[in-house]
Amino acid sequence: MKTRREHDLLGELDIPAGAYYGIQTYRGMQNFQLTGKKLKDYPDFVKGMAVVKQGAALANHELGLLDEKICQAIVKACEEIRAGEYLDEFPVDMIQGGAGTSTNMNANEVIANRALEILGHKKGEYDFCHPNNHVNMAQSTNDAYPCGARLGIVFGNERLICEIKNLVESFRKKANEMGNHIKIGRTQLQDAVPMTYYQEFESYAATIESEVKKFSELEKNLYVLNMGATAIGTGINADPAYAKTVVKHLSKVTGLPISTAKNLIAATNDTSDFVSYSGQLKRLALKLTKICNDLRLLSSGPRTGFAEIKLPPRQPGSSIMPGKVNPVIPEAMNQIAFKVIGNDLTVTLGSENGQLELNVFEPVMIYSIFDSVQLLINGMKMLRIECVDGIEGNYEHGRDLVYNSISLVTALNPIIGYEASSSIAKAALEEGRSVYDLVLERKLLDKASLDKLLRPENMTKPHRLKKK
Repeated sequence: MKTRREHDLLGELDIPAGAYYGIQTYRGMQNFQLTGKKLKDYPDFVKGMAVVKQGAALANHELGLLDEKICQAIVKACEEIRAGEYLDEFPVDMIQGGAGTSTNMNANEVIANRALEILGHKKGEYDFCHPNNHVNMAQSTNDAYPCGARLGIVFGNERLICEIKNLVESFRKKANEMGNHIKIGRTQLQDAVPMTYYQEFESYAATIESEVKKFSELEKNLYVLNMGATAIGTGINADPAYAKTVVKHLSKVTGLPISTAKNLIAATNDTSDFVSYSGQLKRLALKLTKICNDLRLLSSGPRTGFAEIKLPPRQPGSSIMPGKVNPVIPEAMNQIAFKVIGNDLTVTLGSENGQLELNVFEPVMIYSIFDSVQLLINGMKMLRIECVDGIEGNYEHGRDLVYNSISLVTALNPIIGYEASSSIAKAALEEGRSVYDLVLERKLLDKASLDKLLRPENMTKPHRLKKK
């Protein structure tokens, strides 16, 4: 394999001649072989880093610090990376020591070497465009890395919100399809009062839909950057006008209302925005796993459980029990939620353990967030396509359960009174009889009045009743 020789503080190494990354990326690859998850596996993060480098180059050029030809070459390289090119050139593990230095240098080296090609030079000829002197000008890992992560999370957030909306639409469509077929509602896993299939599935849509606003609100926090902070927030090695200038260019490049943090030292050591966003991911995961638990219960059986809905069969359920089909899609979504909850704990611990002017544990925090976002996007898409879209209602069985339920007496309580209702419920339970038959037998209501009271439309929403 052809190689080129590069050097850094620690010495010299041979780098694959065709690689756009350089010696510091190579050291990161050797040092951190931990998760199997690389920077390239999270294109939004790579895109975020490229945006940061593009904005920095434009700002430094405007301030008269970066040659126009070098600036334009860096900008072109960044735009190509933002378009999805050269992803394989970002092989650094997501968990790394050095507070993200390997990731920052990975971006600097790939951009510098691509810029060199654009300028008509060979990879590694850093006299003409240097990873540190030009691409990393007026930056430190301590501002470039978290800012790239923030923008990457914003890009992923757009896709996450889109998938939430798709799942909401799927549940809402299913609710309308099921309509006003009646079923029993349950509290504490016990029979409660009647409801409709529409009401149950519309509640799932509404529960998830409320998360869109939450994610949109939290995204705004991520627009506030510490660019210009450089090492610890004091702005060393940056022009006095750099911080203001770079956010102007970042806003233009992204179309987002990017701003500079009021206190760059605080913004450099404070990771609370990552904690808040991770907590919101956990909140969404909790809602999804609760809904999936419901779907598993409602489809349980098929003959000894609730069996009020039928989930689309996706695979044989047992290597020993013929005919068994399991709710594998909700089960998989449950497990995704568990992982997201664990990721949130990791983010919490990472934030809590920061010291002084920098939190060196940002890599595991950022990795956990990107992992959760991708898991939730994949999981919601799976749940929608492989499960929710294909659910069928077992309407006749659902109605039978309602009319056989002792809790049916709740609908009669305003008419025959609490004492009579309690007596009916007790007798129904002890004698194994239906509430309907006992009410008629005791002549508490005539059949016409009872049938009217027990109509689905009268049991599943508020209505005015008059006692006899």
